[in-house]
Amino acid sequence: MLENLGKVLKKSMDKIANAILLDKETVETIIKDLQRALIQADIDVKIVKEISEKIRKTAYNERIKGIEKKEQLIKEIHDSLLEILGGKQKKLEIKKGEKIMLLGLYGAGKTTTIAKLANYYSKRGYKTCMLGLDVHRPAAPEQLEQLAKTNKLAVFIDKKEKSAEKIYKKYKKELEKYDLILIDTAGRDALDKNLIKEIKSLDKLIKPDHKLFTIPADIGQAAKSQAQEFSKIGVNGVIITRMDSSAKGGGAITACYETKSPVYYITTGEKILDIQEFDPEAFISRILGLGDLKGLLEKIETAVDKKTAEKAKKALEEGKFTLEDFKDQIKQMGNIGSLGKLTGMIPGLGKKIPDNLVQGQEEKIKKWEHAINSMTQEEKENPEILEKQTPRIKRIAQGSGTTTTDIRQLLKQFKMLKELASGGDLNIDASQGLSQKQLMKLAKKFGKKLRI
Repeated sequence: MLENLGKVLKKSMDKIANAILLDKETVETIIKDLQRALIQADIDVKIVKEISEKIRKTAYNERIKGIEKKEQLIKEIHDSLLEILGGKQKKLEIKKGEKIMLLGLYGAGKTTTIAKLANYYSKRGYKTCMLGLDVHRPAAPEQLEQLAKTNKLAVFIDKKEKSAEKIYKKYKKELEKYDLILIDTAGRDALDKNLIKEIKSLDKLIKPDHKLFTIPADIGQAAKSQAQEFSKIGVNGVIITRMDSSAKGGGAITACYETKSPVYYITTGEKILDIQEFDPEAFISRILGLGDLKGLLEKIETAVDKKTAEKAKKALEEGKFTLEDFKDQIKQMGNIGSLGKLTGMIPGLGKKIPDNLVQGQEEKIKKWEHAINSMTQEEKENPEILEKQTPRIKRIAQGSGTTTTDIRQLLKQFKMLKELASGGDLNIDASQGLSQKQLMKLAKKFGKKLRI
């Protein structure tokens, strides 16, 4: 998403930094490249013109000389992009006992986003529940029920009742037992009179603390009119969904900024963990290929099972780390997200590893899990016995649909992990997770040692 914009921005900044002389021709070339990339990313033409004029003003200011001018020009490009993305990060302040109501049109992804938010806050110490008030879309209650069951979340629905107000009144007492109530509402093809009436009625009855407008990234500049319409009915924030798609995305983000509606969250995939707080500075960092450690640490905090992490830590310290423990770590890694997403969040690592190699490594990890499942308990606990016993390796490969090469690679990676741990690089506090310093150290080491 916005990958082309990132490439052009990086190229433009490099061009400024390496230019011996920032003459008119160089400046205009940079501006034209930026204009093209911003428009392709669906940024409003009016905003593109404003950015262009700011860059020209800085570039042609005779009072700014030499290196200082280059620095100020790069800063101008960065700050302009930060401004259209909403400026500094705006966090949604949540207090226990509050209610969040999600609003939006059909196909925006409200229901799946409700589940992602419920999981997100439950991992942060809130006792969360979901309330299904979409009484119009067929199977909406069933979808919410399935999401709750899969992810072990509390949910309140009524599959037969066709009055959203009656459903709320039915569960009102039960809802008071929870720290955070997330409310799914009905959508329409457009914000018509009936939907406005329904939203206002629920708003008056429920008195939600936050009303968040859910909008898909692929809607483009049509987002502007939608954001304007929904802001009239008291929406105080936005969630942008499908930011992982081929959508341009810029239209949705800038439309929200123009209507002064802060973007609080973005979703980046189908998995329950594919939601994050929207941080414009981190977003710029990622599209420039500079990574997003803060976002990665947040993902790890949400995904990692503290008990499993504590068990692995203890096993490593005692020298009893087995292939079964290794498999548990692989599973947790899968919960965090794809390797492609993770490497893109580690500064300097994502750009070093080609996409086809990342995909190949993901396939290998799946094979390793199958291979471990085909081993005996003795082999899982003492994998060193496999190293010189080719018949055992052949048996495991045949039983798991893998090759002997896959098994040997698994054993090599397992051995490397134990070596890293014994060297102190994986001294992780399970209650706190990885620190930024530890993650950087590990990323650097893996960048040198990991064989993909």
